[in-house]
Amino acid sequence: MLLLVRWMVGLLFIFSGLIKVNDPIGLSYKMQEFFEVWNMHFLNDYALFFSIAMNSFEVLAGVAIIIGWRIKLFSWLLLLLIIFFTFLTGYAHYSGKIKTCGCFGDCLPLTAAQSFYKDLFLLVLILFLFGFKQYIKSAMSNALAFTLVALTLVISTGAQFYVLKHLPWIDCLPYKVGNNILQKMEMPVGATLDSMQLVFEYQKDGKTIEFDQEHFPENFDDSYIFISRKDKLVKKGNGLKPAIVDFSLKTLGGVDTTQDVLTTKGKYVLVLAKDAAGMDDWELAVKNILSAISEKGIPIIIVSAEGSKMKNAFPNYTVLNCDATVLKTAARVKPTFMFMNGAKIEQKLSYINVTSVLPNF
Repeated sequence: MLLLVRWMVGLLFIFSGLIKVNDPIGLSYKMQEFFEVWNMHFLNDYALFFSIAMNSFEVLAGVAIIIGWRIKLFSWLLLLLIIFFTFLTGYAHYSGKIKTCGCFGDCLPLTAAQSFYKDLFLLVLILFLFGFKQYIKSAMSNALAFTLVALTLVISTGAQFYVLKHLPWIDCLPYKVGNNILQKMEMPVGATLDSMQLVFEYQKDGKTIEFDQEHFPENFDDSYIFISRKDKLVKKGNGLKPAIVDFSLKTLGGVDTTQDVLTTKGKYVLVLAKDAAGMDDWELAVKNILSAISEKGIPIIIVSAEGSKMKNAFPNYTVLNCDATVLKTAARVKPTFMFMNGAKIEQKLSYINVTSVLPNF
């Protein structure tokens, strides 16, 4: 029984950690969401560091529990960690302020409720391990166990630094290769939206009166004093919505050109860069890549939340504005090249890897 629980806990932590190792930036964004809710904005700049450390520790702790290395230390650490996780997911579940907790990243999204109950289950298992930790012995020598744990730490941390430069190995987001952006913007079959009603609030003869736009009082006149108007939920929708709901491309003058771009016939390239921060590190390399693409006669569009700054740096190319949150989802690396054919994403690469596909595009 004890061995079974060790493997269950260990594999769950390894699985959870590896999914997020694939995309540490995704977890950092989720951490920032918690920081925003708690008005702890000063921690935003450290979110990526916390994310990398947390992911590596989850994998390391899972391995340590399975092989029984330093069990007293890791039983304490896992107990403290799961108590912390349970608090976070419980807060998200009961406050309603955070819809998903990022426990298994974007590849296996869980609701706040599912994450909370999962952590309660893990808490029970870890309490069991904690209570019987004195009976857990490692079958490995201390040197071999230490080597395995150290190797786990090096690989899990190194893998995260790799994807920070080269994009996640597995893209679980709506902007992955093979997806058609226009199709992903369509409402799913069977989806129903929330039904809302506009309600007015007025005051008359010292009393507050509410009514909707179809039921104005028959004696409505200037004696009614306006207080407010609000949207009232009449019927809840089924929650189905498009995978992409906020993708919008605008010219620097503010004209929406999303449809014009995505209905372009043939091949073109979108270069996605959320902002201009750190441009000195990649500007020259990107200019050389853009020049090579231009020689092939392929149209290029640079997309950023800071379009004016991008236009100053790349004056010879079309530049469009896009919301920064959208670009955080679509492009984990800055800049990311999306090789398009109409609205279909045929290839998606970090700028570091673009030259390898240019001969075939």
